[in-house]
Amino acid sequence: VTIDWAKIPTNDQKTMELFGEGRTEAIFQFESSGMQDMCRRLRPKELEDLSALNALYRPGPLDGGMIDDFINRHRGAQEVSYIVPEMEEILGNTYGVLVYQEQIMQLAQKLAGYSPGDADLMRRAMGKKKQSEMAKEEHRFIDGAVERGIKKKTAKDIFDLMAKFADYGFNRSHSMAYAILAFRTAYLKAHYPAYFYASVLSHEAQDTAKVYKYSSELKSMGLELLPPDINESDDGFTPVGQTVRYGLTA
Repeated sequence: VTIDWAKIPTNDQKTMELFGEGRTEAIFQFESSGMQDMCRRLRPKELEDLSALNALYRPGPLDGGMIDDFINRHRGAQEVSYIVPEMEEILGNTYGVLVYQEQIMQLAQKLAGYSPGDADLMRRAMGKKKQSEMAKEEHRFIDGAVERGIKKKTAKDIFDLMAKFADYGFNRSHSMAYAILAFRTAYLKAHYPAYFYASVLSHEAQDTAKVYKYSSELKSMGLELLPPDINESDDGFTPVGQTVRYGLTA
């Protein structure tokens, strides 16, 4: 089977169910118990959700309560709100929560008239917490926002919000690239489990603990692990229908 990834819907139900149930062993970036718990709480529906989880599952956002806000808003338990309506276009796909560095740059451009290059310089100044640069940027941002019809106090609130999250802001392009890899790995696990586990077990053949771990999970998914057979086994683990044949190198 040759998979054409361009034709696979990135909200594939079977794949998203795997994430929602936290059955993400051997899935790129989603294997830790903490991430599995986040998946069960969020129940991702699409690629955007996986990207946001990649960005939010780090000490800063976890400590700041951002991930709780994101999950509650995603599930409809908390109202999605914006300081000014213009922010919805930029923060809509993350339910009003600032998640990505690119969002800080977009807000500076849209609300205060920054050029893309200047918006990036502002983001960097925020991340470094240089007070002299921050004061200069704050003045410029507020003036630009006021010129575009935003009240001075509101503009200050928006700048403070951006400055607060600049420490945590993750790069969206990086996060989305990781999410695509995670989605494709999970798609293979959901739709071709025997092939998936044969590949994972072959890769981990020298690690007895991991062979045991993935063998146990394989059985819990209704697959059978066949013993080594001098006539049928290959050097690595091989898929045979809905079973996996033990590899001789393990």
